[in-house]
Amino acid sequence: MTMITISIEDVTIRAELFDTPTAEAIERLLPLTGTANVWGDEIYFTIPLEVDMEADAREDVEVGELGYWPSGPAFCIFFGPTPVSTDERPKAYSPVNVFGRTLDDAGGLKTVSGGATINVDLVKE
Repeated sequence: MTMITISIEDVTIRAELFDTPTAEAIERLLPLTGTANVWGDEIYFTIPLEVDMEADAREDVEVGELGYWPSGPAFCIFFGPTPVSTDERPKAYSPVNVFGRTLDDAGGLKTVSGGATINVDLVKE
């Protein structure tokens, strides 16, 4: 299991990457730095990656899941409802490749402002 940290402003959370082609492609890009965009309770940022939509890509995601949005292309962190949600669960604008999940409570991300610098780093073992 590959571990990463996601740091934005004064919030740092640990996450794990799943064993998927998208996760492997993102791991090869690390470390990543970008500018956070806030869309409801989702933070996303553009990354230099072009990966096809996987067979199990989906719009309905869970709190704490990490998704790759091929249309962005963007790295997405879901921590609550988004503007297209129909209940309290997160929902992506369009299907995402779910490639990981946070291990720490992602609720602290609610304090992050759009335009903040986001850093994603591989955890060295």
